[in-house]
Amino acid sequence: MPYDPKNPMKDRITDIGPRHYEEFMPPVIKKNFGKWLYHEILEPGVLMHKAESGDEVYTVRVGAARLMSIELIRDAMKIADKHCEGYIRWTTRNNIEFMVDNKSKLEPLKADLKANPMFPIGGTGACVTNIVHTQGWIHCHTPAIDASGIVKSVMDDLFKHFQSMDLPAQVRIALACCLNMCGAVHCSDIAMLGFHRKPPFVQHEVISNICEIPLAVAACPTGAIKPATVEGKKSVSVNAARCMFCGNCYTMCPAMPLMDAEADCVVIMVGGKISNRISAPKFSKVVIPALPSNPPRWPEVVAAVRNILETYAKDANKYERLGEWVERIGWEKFFEKCNLPFDVKTIDDYTLAYNTLRTTTQFKFS
Repeated sequence: MPYDPKNPMKDRITDIGPRHYEEFMPPVIKKNFGKWLYHEILEPGVLMHKAESGDEVYTVRVGAARLMSIELIRDAMKIADKHCEGYIRWTTRNNIEFMVDNKSKLEPLKADLKANPMFPIGGTGACVTNIVHTQGWIHCHTPAIDASGIVKSVMDDLFKHFQSMDLPAQVRIALACCLNMCGAVHCSDIAMLGFHRKPPFVQHEVISNICEIPLAVAACPTGAIKPATVEGKKSVSVNAARCMFCGNCYTMCPAMPLMDAEADCVVIMVGGKISNRISAPKFSKVVIPALPSNPPRWPEVVAAVRNILETYAKDANKYERLGEWVERIGWEKFFEKCNLPFDVKTIDDYTLAYNTLRTTTQFKFS
């Protein structure tokens, strides 16, 4: 039978698969879907959307963690049940949004949210938006750094900028715990990236017992792994010069770990964005090649992010994203103003990106 999108349950023989998204829309949003005129930010974390029909939706955005306890989710549901007819939504940056269809319902909703310190209102407009991040130590098998711990440390330090709109433009911060970049570090204003600096260590004595060697060889995107015989046993060899420390081999073969507590580090990148406003989307650029990964509060990383953010906030024009500010003043001035050393590992793309690697002498060392 042909699928009928207006009647998705007709002739359905299984409940596997997602339910239709309209089931989760508040009635006022479903009624005005695709017919919105404009929106306004009334105050940090509070938005008003106006529809062609004259209907209004008031949204309160609160910051939340990417990894949440059942208790915290239940607290959010209680507030949604009390004020929002049970409707609630999560944003792609791990915010929670509560929506009401009348301005008279807004203040009671805000009062209940402010009474719970786990639901800070903010994250809209010219602010530091909620940090999007990857799994880190809690759930990933190839991280070079933690995710939740660093994000918590950085956001504690920058929290005043989440609840106010005191920056020239919005600043999106992201973290990825390894080079596979499950986070949006390639296109964020400020990004933190975990980086392995040593190739995988091959456990020759067990690799042939617990791994499919052809899979480990095929997993390497740069062809750095080849079959080898070591002390009469089938194993692999790693060409360190070709290794880009991605961890794909460890994904296929647990006898090739590459985590190293002393060598693994945090890379700081800046200048990315996906918006087309004012200028075209931009990729992030490396500006600090390696900072130590020092739990539990990662002071070097926190200080570096704060320094870049505060320098940008003082010097940028209104509405100017961080990458646009850097391109206006020049990368040379950016390093000078942020008091950052410049070396050959910064700004340009990875070593094998021959087409985009800077090959001229036009960089003006100051």
